Amino acid sequence: MGLSEVVVTAEKRETDLQKTPIAITAVSGEQLETRHIQSLADLVTGGIPGLRVMPYASRPFSLILNIRGVGVMLDTNQPARDAGVGVYIDGVYLGRPQGLNAGLYDVQSLEVLKGPQGTLFGRNTEGGALSIVTKKPSGEGRIEVIAGVGNYGSYRTEFHLDMPEYNNFRAKLDGALSGRDGVVGNPLAGASDFGANERRGLRGQVEWRPTDSFTANYTYDSSRDDSTTLFSYNVSPGTNKLAPITPVLPSRVKASPVGIPLQPSKGTQSGHALTLTWDVLPSLTLKSISSYRELYQNQFSNSISGAVFTPNGQFARYSLAAFDQSQYSQELQAIGETERFDYVVGALFYHEEVGDMAQAYNSMQFNADGTAATVLAAGPNIKPIAIDLPSLFPTAAIDRASRATTESYGVYGQVTYTPPLLDDRLHLTGGLRWTEDSKQGDLYVVNNALPVNAYGKPGVLSFNKSWSRIDPMVNIAFDVADDVMVYGKWSKGYKSGGANSRSLSYKAFEPEEVSMYEAGIKSEFLDRRLRLNMAVYTGTYEGFQVDFSAPYYAYDANGNIITGASTTRTTTDTINAPGQGEVHGAELDITAAPVEGLTLSASYAYSVVDIPATLNPFPTYVAGVGMVLATTPTRIYQEFTPEHALTAAVDYETPIRSFALQAHIDGSWDSGSYATDRDPSPVLAAIRSQEGLVFNARIGFKDIDLAGTATLGLSLWARNLLNTEYLYSRSISTTNGVNGSFNEPRTFGFEAKVRY
Repeated sequence: MGLSEVVVTAEKRETDLQKTPIAITAVSGEQLETRHIQSLADLVTGGIPGLRVMPYASRPFSLILNIRGVGVMLDTNQPARDAGVGVYIDGVYLGRPQGLNAGLYDVQSLEVLKGPQGTLFGRNTEGGALSIVTKKPSGEGRIEVIAGVGNYGSYRTEFHLDMPEYNNFRAKLDGALSGRDGVVGNPLAGASDFGANERRGLRGQVEWRPTDSFTANYTYDSSRDDSTTLFSYNVSPGTNKLAPITPVLPSRVKASPVGIPLQPSKGTQSGHALTLTWDVLPSLTLKSISSYRELYQNQFSNSISGAVFTPNGQFARYSLAAFDQSQYSQELQAIGETERFDYVVGALFYHEEVGDMAQAYNSMQFNADGTAATVLAAGPNIKPIAIDLPSLFPTAAIDRASRATTESYGVYGQVTYTPPLLDDRLHLTGGLRWTEDSKQGDLYVVNNALPVNAYGKPGVLSFNKSWSRIDPMVNIAFDVADDVMVYGKWSKGYKSGGANSRSLSYKAFEPEEVSMYEAGIKSEFLDRRLRLNMAVYTGTYEGFQVDFSAPYYAYDANGNIITGASTTRTTTDTINAPGQGEVHGAELDITAAPVEGLTLSASYAYSVVDIPATLNPFPTYVAGVGMVLATTPTRIYQEFTPEHALTAAVDYETPIRSFALQAHIDGSWDSGSYATDRDPSPVLAAIRSQEGLVFNARIGFKDIDLAGTATLGLSLWARNLLNTEYLYSRSISTTNGVNGSFNEPRTFGFEAKVRY
């Protein structure tokens, strides 16, 4: 028995992975379960080379994604900024990084589309797209229950009810609840531990099939995620002496040396989707995807990272935020084929409204000699102006408050032509998308005060900007043999422009764009027992969005700057880097089935991103000189992009009497990457994550006969099987030393699954 066919939807239709001339990694729902991947956050330490997943500032509910090193959105708490990797569930675009930590359950497949996807998927897919496809009602009648427990108090329950078809209606109900205690203890009485989570989700589907040619599928989903901050702390000293209660901690710890206030950040999201599919002809399908979604996320993030002792000094900055979003979209598609042409044309409208409000204060204070610390109350604040998000702490200062609205229109088409030449082995594809984006935003609060406009008057700052663009794609594929295809592709993609809500000016910045050339081969050998896919790519990065701090100065009664009183807290502007950056790399995927029941797989990714050095456009005050502009460009590094990444797995299944034994082990390694985009030391190794090799494993039995038609599955699983320890994130300060976060410790558990 050879390798099974892998079906993907990268071209808006179901196609064989091996016949689709773009670089794709497809992970089935069964593979996600085997690797115990319950949310995208479980991919933080690797698992899919080319795709990088990182929590924003140790906040697991808000994830930073990039593909091939492209698409990073560093500050996810930004209403008027966007990520460069598009995430889709059943064809519906998710506009915000918040909520990506929600549980994955009853997934059909997870597809990573690598490289710019600007033609078929549109805005914010300069790095690629992540498409999650869920299982649809089958109408066959099925019940599945999963229950499991593990260390750190972890638990998991899932319920799937796939009802029998009745009067052309099919229905399906899925529910999930999982959670665990923290992996790093917090000594403060009544406070939460670090790294705890609880996820719950519910999804219902009703599908109506009045004829063989028409389907209407309505889906409602609702989920909630309660997560606490991941532990981040000093891992090597700076020039200042740390207090005895906050020592340097060079390795992973079981408990924080000092307790600090901490509570779970709570995120909720829900959505409605209606998908209509009409097979007008055997060769033409019309599709409509309508959706409405809402999201709310609050943030309670605290850390002892950067704590530096001064007598009676304050530390442990409690970062608080409220973030809400709503979106609706409508997409129309026509998917067809003739003897020589395959085509898809479509149109999309997208509308989004987002608001944020952020607060922060130091929650702890050292005593005179640093041997103890006490909890501080928050100080005074002002009331947010014209924004309806509530203060999380009524007495904490408000760093910023803003709202933004986005609208986007797009029309696209893609055609593949197979000319009557060379035994129909040549396939020519061309695509084009026109997009019109508009954004409008209002900034209400900066540093606990009204913003100040260009004329020196306090008041709300606004921006209103629109962009129009065309994104092409050209692809030439040739079937060298029945199971060997080579292709060459050129495509463009972009990340939207916007404005930075941490800014003093709230000026708009422009979109950034990637243009990429890619060549690849997709092949199968030995009667489909060996599959080898490879791609190489190179491209340019233009308009890269770079953040710079614009100092905010305090003045005395005579209008002179008070030396030492400046701050860059919530004073960050975004500009577009001049010139062109470069993106290049290579990818290799190998899968083999040498004997019955055994599957071996390995993937490798080589990724390099070079960004043009950029001058800081904001002047700095120098005593005795005045305001001085930088003359030396700042070197910018692309975060969370290891040059080398490798994943390998072994899967084995063999029958034992009336059931089967399953065993799995996988390992992921990368060479480390920049954890921040510039180095103040400059000691480049200090801002790079460490390389680390992490293994995951699972062993169990499936299809054990129970009474009637029920079956039972039992399994043991472990993540980070060898308890490997490495810093996956760190930053440096000449005074605070190196701060960072270690990967999670070994987790393991037992699960049972009953099917009826």
